[in-house]
Order: sequence, then structure tokens, then C-alpha cells
Amino acid sequence: MKATKIRYMKLATKDNIQYKKALIKDAKAIHSLVNKFARKEDMLPRSLNEIYENIRDFYVCYSNGSLVATAALHILWDDLAEIRSVSVSKQYQRQGIGRKLIKSCLHEAKKLGVNKVFALTYRPGYFKEIGFDEIDKNSLPHKIWGECLKCHKFPDCDESAVLKKL
Repeated sequence: MKATKIRYMKLATKDNIQYKKALIKDAKAIHSLVNKFARKEDMLPRSLNEIYENIRDFYVCYSNGSLVATAALHILWDDLAEIRSVSVSKQYQRQGIGRKLIKSCLHEAKKLGVNKVFALTYRPGYFKEIGFDEIDKNSLPHKIWGECLKCHKFPDCDESAVLKKL
């Protein structure tokens, strides 16, 4: 697959599907989609404030003018980044949209010089299909001591950790 040149405007358009870096105007729709999955305990919730503060981390996918998917790349350290908030509306699942957003995150990580990307997920098999390996969460001290301490599930986190070396 040819590397996609990432810009702040449109990444690609196909069959009324548009991939792009998120803009401020996307924050409320990202918040709504991510927290829809969080209410079903498929992922952790994100506050609107957190999304605004990290809007540059997000990639979004629109179909016919509506946000249908999102994923974010969050830098944690000089050699470590996290893919977060991967969510695809039910009617758009199993079409490769989430995979494309994750690959955009991986491409950006590589471009930035990050050599390890991880995710905490309830769906480790999905990430394994993209080349991630399951790891022990304790091997992620920057994440655990930097952010996990603030989580309402700490220390009883039930997510699995996956990692991809670039």
C-alpha cells in the first residue's frame, strides 16, 4: 500500500467517504461518537475538554457530511505513542475504515520518529490483525504512571495492551 501523504485537509475521498485530520469544528462530533462507545463500556470515556486539548491527535472519517469514525495518535514519550479512541459507527464497521485510520496514525508516528505505538483495548484481536503484538501493561511505565493513575479503572484495568514496533 502506498503511503498516504498526510495534510490537515482531506486525506482521501472514496464513495462519499472522507478521511482527514480533525479540526476544532469536529470536537463535539468526536465527543459524541467516542462516548457512545464508552456508555457500552467498549472504551474509556473522553471529556469534551480533553478532546479540544488533544484535537491535533485525531483523525476523522466522514460519510455524506456526518462523522462516522475516529482514531487518535497521542505522543507519550520520545519513543512511545498511543492509539486511542478508535471508534467506527456500527453501520460503517467491517469496511476497513478503522484500519485506515489506525494506519494513518502509524504513518504519522513513523514520520515523527516514534518507534513504538501501543493501544489499550478490549479488542486485542483487531489490533493483532494489523500487526500489533499483545504485551503486559506493566511494560508501559510512561502510560501507567503518567495517565493510568487518573483513570477510574486503575488499578483494576481490564483492557489488554498491544504494541507495534515501527
